[in-house]
Amino acid sequence: MLEMLEEVRAEDEIARKIYELRTEAGLSQRKLAELVGTTASVICDLEEADYEGHSLSMLNRIAAAVGKRVEITFVPLEGDAAA
Repeated sequence: MLEMLEEVRAEDEIARKIYELRTEAGLSQRKLAELVGTTASVICDLEEADYEGHSLSMLNRIAAAVGKRVEITFVPLEGDAAA
């Protein structure tokens, strides 16, 4: 159950981050889609918390479109005795 909760949190965080990056850059979903070579419906899907198809390649394309880079951090799970 905890593993599923962590996965949902991660998906939500990615969706929120994509939305924040796009809006801070002043881009519509359509414009961001043009910049990364996809469709506005794909950007819309990526901004949904329950979307499970995030790829590192797409995240890198989005980051580049808004002048950023992707950075991945691994952190201990809450309550993980091995951490």
